[in-house]
Order: sequence, then C-alpha cells, then structure tokens
Amino acid sequence: MHTELLGIHHVSAVTASAAQNHSFYTGTLGMRLVKKTVNQDDVSAYHLVYADAKGSPGTDLTFFDFGGIARQRHGNNSITRTGLRVEGVDALRWWLGRFEQLQIRHSKILDRDQYELIDFEDYEGQPLSLIADNRSALGETWANSPIPPQYQIRGLGPVMLTVPTLEGTHEVLSVVLGMRPARKYVRKDDGEFQVHVYQMGEGGPAREVHLQVRPEWPPYRPGAGGVHHVAFRVRDEDSYHGWARRLAELRIPNSGEVDRYYFRSLYFREPNSILFELATDGPGFTTDEPLSELGQRLSLPPFLEGRRAQIEANLKPL
Repeated sequence: MHTELLGIHHVSAVTASAAQNHSFYTGTLGMRLVKKTVNQDDVSAYHLVYADAKGSPGTDLTFFDFGGIARQRHGNNSITRTGLRVEGVDALRWWLGRFEQLQIRHSKILDRDQYELIDFEDYEGQPLSLIADNRSALGETWANSPIPPQYQIRGLGPVMLTVPTLEGTHEVLSVVLGMRPARKYVRKDDGEFQVHVYQMGEGGPAREVHLQVRPEWPPYRPGAGGVHHVAFRVRDEDSYHGWARRLAELRIPNSGEVDRYYFRSLYFREPNSILFELATDGPGFTTDEPLSELGQRLSLPPFLEGRRAQIEANLKPL
C-alpha cells in the first residue's frame, strides 16, 4: 500500500534563456546550481537544477530551457506561485533591501494566511514568494553563495495552484494523494477569493499546497516564466511502486514508472490538467558527481552518455 507523501520534492519551470536564468538564480538569489543536465525528453534543452548546498529533496527549483519561447500568460489550470523559504522575518527585511537595490519587482512584507512573506517576480515574470519559515526543516546553506548564510533560500513551499473549480482537484489532492484539507483563507489582493490549504507529512509551508479557485480567469498559456509541473516526495522505492499500483487501480492515466537516474518518477494530470509528479528522494544528485563539484560540468544519465558529443555541440555554454 502507498505511504504518505512527505512534502514538495521539486518545482520545474520554463525559461527562454539558460544563461540569464543561471545568472538570476545563482547570482541574484544565491541558490546553488546542483545539476547541469538536459531535458531527457528533449536533449536539445538544458535542464538546470538549483537547490541548497546538498541538492536536498524539497529544495530543488528546476528549469527547462526552451530557447526563445514566448512568455507565459498567467491563468487557470496552472501552478501560479512558488514559495521559497528563508529563516525568519529578519531574512525578509534583508531581501527587501536587496530587491530595492537590484530593482526587482516585489511587494512589501505581507501577512498572508499564517505566514509573513514577500511576493516578487524573476526577470521573466515568474511569480515567486519568499516565506519566513520557523516551522520546517531547512536546507543546508552553501558556503560559495553570494548571499550571507543566515539569509539564504533554504527550500520550497508552499506552491499555489489555480483552478476554475474546486471539484476534481480537491478529490485528487485529498482522496488520491492523501493530503489533509487543513484550513481555508480569503485573499483580497485582486478581488476576494478563497484559498484551500492541503498538507502532507508534518505540515508547515514545505509541505503545503494552496489551491485558489478563480473561475473568472482565462486558461494559462505555457511559456517562459511559467511552471511546468510540481513533484511530491515519495519516501522510498517500495512506496513508489505502491503509488504506481494505486494510480493503475484507480485507472488514472499516468506515465508509468520512469527512471530519471537521480530519482524515480510517476507523472499524471489532475482533472484541471495541472501536471503532478511523484518522485523518490534518492538516489540523488551525488550519484554521478562528488558533492563539492555539483553542477560544474554537463551531467548525463548513462543512457545518454553515448550521445555526449552531439548533445554538448547543440548547447550554448552558460
């Protein structure tokens, strides 16, 4: 039988420029590039993974580089905001100064639901939030980050999903995936609407999905600055096989078991068409590189290694 999901594993988004993306997430935000690889389904595109010092599950924000793709249009049936956790409100105050200095679009420090946070956007308009988190385990600080250790981004959560109707998505989150409906809150920043909060694992922002219902929004159009999918953490291989059986028994169309080399994955779309992934914590990003050298060279899983020369020739250096 399946076991409880542990929290958010990673969020994968889309960029039109790998070089600009690398500059923003490592330079401006100070995250560590822990894996420089390719999209296994389209090897002409980089897949860049930013995380804490160790590339811990639950800290990974990843990007597919589809060069020159048009900007996304925010809308329904999509992941509309990704939370990035920092340690406490002092860190938020420090980031306010940095965002001002670098002229990054941002809000003031907001009280929303149970959290203090800053909403901001990356250079492609992707909606992000810095969340002051004193409740969850935080990722490892990275000695080579341009950001002082006490202010570094230390993990993901929560993620915000936007759907036109609660039906379908609610049943998948609660019944299929076993998340607990924890609470609701009302947002009033552009109209008044309700947000439903679901928790897995031990609770806290690292383990929350926030679901907002916006029937008046147009559908999302994919593109740069948009999110491709969210992945949730599966404890181990046995649980992973159990989840594959569960999706099959419930007749939920899915990818079947996919070996991504760094972890094992299962993909499926919930009824409002948002792409979910269930991913194992291991083997992890140190399976083919030592911890000290993560992200420095192009990593390819063994089944692509024979095509390295051709793949590298098609990629622009970062």
